[in-house]
Amino acid sequence: MAAPSTALRQRRTAAAADGPPEAPERAVAGKPGSEAGLPLPPGTFWLTRIVLLRSVALLYFVAFLVAYHQNKQLIGEKGLLPCKLYLQNVKRYFKGKIDLDALSYAPTIIWFLDWSDMDSTLDYLSLFGLATSAFVLITGCANMVLMSIVWVLYLSLVNVGQIWYSFGK
Repeated sequence: MAAPSTALRQRRTAAAADGPPEAPERAVAGKPGSEAGLPLPPGTFWLTRIVLLRSVALLYFVAFLVAYHQNKQLIGEKGLLPCKLYLQNVKRYFKGKIDLDALSYAPTIIWFLDWSDMDSTLDYLSLFGLATSAFVLITGCANMVLMSIVWVLYLSLVNVGQIWYSFGK
């Protein structure tokens, strides 16, 4: 095989110095930056972000909807495994104190809420999570605060759900 001629080498190095040919830039409707006619800079993941956050919001929406319909029968006041009884047993195990050990054993915000009507407490947690996840699902507006709220609410339900929510841990 013969070595390439010097003219061919010169053309290759000149083309490499110029860089790859640029594609014509145009704005695409619906993409951020298209209003000003500016293309998206490379490395933006706007579509991935929208799809991922809305998918997570859809999963939380379904989870809170199921929790709203089943909590009273499973872990409510007269449910199969009442969460009030579970929390009282955990509190008794930790000598009647709700301290860091009890919170790490069963991390739930129900520790800090009123236990007199557990059915409505569980409903309020489910409805608040349902509303927050629906907001993220519909608007697509999500930040760390909203997603943390949804996560803490569902974590609170899962940790008092005992055997019924053991698949979610």
